[in-house]
Amino acid sequence: MRPNNISNQEKAILVGCHLSKESTERFEYSMDELAALTETAQGTSIATITQKRERLDPATYIGSGKVKEIAELEEELEADVIIINGELSPSQVRNLSSYFTSRVVDRTQLILDIFAQRAKSKEGKLQVELAQLQYILPRLAGKGIELSRLGGGIGTRGPGETKLETDRRHIRNRIKDIKRQLSTIVQHRERYRSRRKRNEVLQIALVGYTNAGKSTIFNRLTESDAYEENKLFATLDPMTRRLKLPNGLEVLLTDTVGFIQDLPTTLVAAFRSTLEEATEADLILHVIDGSHPDHDQHEKIVTGLLNELDAAHIPVLTVYNKRDLIENSFVPASIHDTIFISALEMGDIRKLNKKIETVLIDQMEYYHFFVPPENGASLSKLRSKTVLQSKQWDEEKNLFECKGYAPVAVLHNIEKELDNIR
Repeated sequence: MRPNNISNQEKAILVGCHLSKESTERFEYSMDELAALTETAQGTSIATITQKRERLDPATYIGSGKVKEIAELEEELEADVIIINGELSPSQVRNLSSYFTSRVVDRTQLILDIFAQRAKSKEGKLQVELAQLQYILPRLAGKGIELSRLGGGIGTRGPGETKLETDRRHIRNRIKDIKRQLSTIVQHRERYRSRRKRNEVLQIALVGYTNAGKSTIFNRLTESDAYEENKLFATLDPMTRRLKLPNGLEVLLTDTVGFIQDLPTTLVAAFRSTLEEATEADLILHVIDGSHPDHDQHEKIVTGLLNELDAAHIPVLTVYNKRDLIENSFVPASIHDTIFISALEMGDIRKLNKKIETVLIDQMEYYHFFVPPENGASLSKLRSKTVLQSKQWDEEKNLFECKGYAPVAVLHNIEKELDNIR
């Protein structure tokens, strides 16, 4: 056990169980991340208790001896909440709550709490509420009013806090209602995606571990004002803006929700439609905090989630952010195209913009067209939808000679238009 600094925020005792099959490095990082999550949820860790075990205790998660130790520490330090670094079963929640006067919150509930604070859009709020209700429903038995007391601090916040009751039927009906509303929103999102594809606009998705600097990069590239802060899950709702590449081609850039180790399955399921923005992209920008000691693990977690979403086939540009803090001995693990930048340096942002253009051109096909001057529609499309490298007037043919690169779908459409004219 190690005591930590105390603040005026909610005081939390962090509890972790180090299983023998787990490496010490990964466990310690997970505990550090739990402290960062607690801070993001407006709490302060006042003590950390860990125990090494072969397997989790089925009744109390960490064992009766440690439970007594935590109870004594809780009284001594006047803690407000006990935060467990794992997902508790309903029986473990009931058993632990009988030992402590403080609230018992597990890692999943803590992350749900942060998402509840960060969600701003209607879709985001509904997705968080759905995940919260699905998490709480099996934990109602034998818990009664204790699980329904919302609004009291970490692990108790959320869009549904004024509606939540201990009546299972009410919660199930609310879950059905939310799913119905989300289905309508998802259909609208799919129509929007289809419209973007019809308009032949290339799409780029920003993905990465939470707090890697995605929102900062998004803002610098698009000159937008998305919220950014040095905290986990600073932004939750996806945002799409136009990005103009150096050659003049306009693409759409979407900033998605940050990933995290052991992201609750209820959240992955609830935010699947949002995360699917990445699966529809022509290019994925995978942002990694290159200065983080566990950047390799972050990269594996994000790559694993992208594979789960069936996005492994999409080209990736790996962006190692915070290059000014990266050690000289750094060796990139990515198998994809890579670039090192600092999101705070506009010169690096321009370099990234040019790199995006280069990677996209590598996916395109070269074209060489002769276009009649009266065919303004095709000339306009070549300027706005392709990388038009040259356009010269051919005196002999009385046609514009156009050379450049274009996405396959755009190229085929222009070829059809020109064939119809001929």
